[in-house]
Amino acid sequence: MAKTVKSEKTTYHHGDLRAALVEATRQLIEEKGIDHFSVSDACRRAGVSTAAPYKHFKNKGEMINAVMLESMDRHKHEMLAAVQPYPEGSLDRIRALGRNYVGFAQREPGIFLLRFGQNPDPHLPEVEDLGQDTYDIVQHEVAKILGEPGVTDKVKQRSFMLWSFVHGLSMLTMNPELAEKGGNLDVEELLNEIGWRVLRD
Repeated sequence: MAKTVKSEKTTYHHGDLRAALVEATRQLIEEKGIDHFSVSDACRRAGVSTAAPYKHFKNKGEMINAVMLESMDRHKHEMLAAVQPYPEGSLDRIRALGRNYVGFAQREPGIFLLRFGQNPDPHLPEVEDLGQDTYDIVQHEVAKILGEPGVTDKVKQRSFMLWSFVHGLSMLTMNPELAEKGGNLDVEELLNEIGWRVLRD
């Protein structure tokens, strides 16, 4: 009896094919790095033909950009969810943002590096817009704590100080040898200390 082979058209509907290719590409970036996988690798991972990606993407670069945009949007919503359990204007919300940021870098180091340094096309308007949307979350929380009416110079400075610390901490904790230099590293304690120091008046 001949085997029945499902076509891609019946297997994937609407945006499912695109989503499957984006997820396959994300997994491969994590496993192999941005320079060491091919479009055919992503197709095999998604279980589709090598012609399938070209229904949605012109080339490998567009697939990588789609992964980055998806991750940025997902991270933005994770950050918004992270602050919800805590009262507005509290340091707990800043700690929650920092915890989420460091956690994202540890969970998806390949994507984190893609967003900060390995992006083949860093000046896409969508990337800049999503990046600003995410950073606005931090600035909003800082403004609330400081009692500022909006994103004032003071808010910009304190927000940048927090981001600088948390981003650096994220980069260091991604490398076990560097993280060991912190001794008995307690991320929660560090986040608490830096938040208090930066945001006190």
